Amino acid sequence: MVIRTQAYARAGLIGNPSDGYFGKTIALIVRNFRAEVTIYESPRIEIRGGHRDRLHFAGLEEFLADVQMNGYYGGVRLIKAAIKRFSDWCRDHAIVLDRSFTIEYDTDVPVRVGLAGSSAIVTATMRALMAFFRVEIPAPVLPGLILSVELDELGIGAGLQ
Repeated sequence: MVIRTQAYARAGLIGNPSDGYFGKTIALIVRNFRAEVTIYESPRIEIRGGHRDRLHFAGLEEFLADVQMNGYYGGVRLIKAAIKRFSDWCRDHAIVLDRSFTIEYDTDVPVRVGLAGSSAIVTATMRALMAFFRVEIPAPVLPGLILSVELDELGIGAGLQ
């Protein structure tokens, strides 16, 4: 069975956990942009990158332009970190994950403009893993778990908006 999940971009309007609003935030979903994750059973675990995780270039100039535009990081590290945190949570709750899978993503969320594109990739990945393994993570717990992928696992500055 092929499972597809998605998460939309989001923009914070007001508030931040470290500002004068006492950790309260107001944000909105931007449905024009999203991250989509596809997962299905396979003989071994395979992670496939999206179009921003390019590894093949026509030449040096194309490579340099890609690095200039996208930097050195893509979504694969986000997916790896999300799989690890999901697995840790399941182990802590005595849930056995005994199937291998192929997981891939793509996104059209613009980079570096404050639309939480990395959070969308992590959220869609968590949703895909939960559906694939039929694991229910309580709604009050899930946002903190998703945040911990970026904040604690990868050291990316992220907030709750």
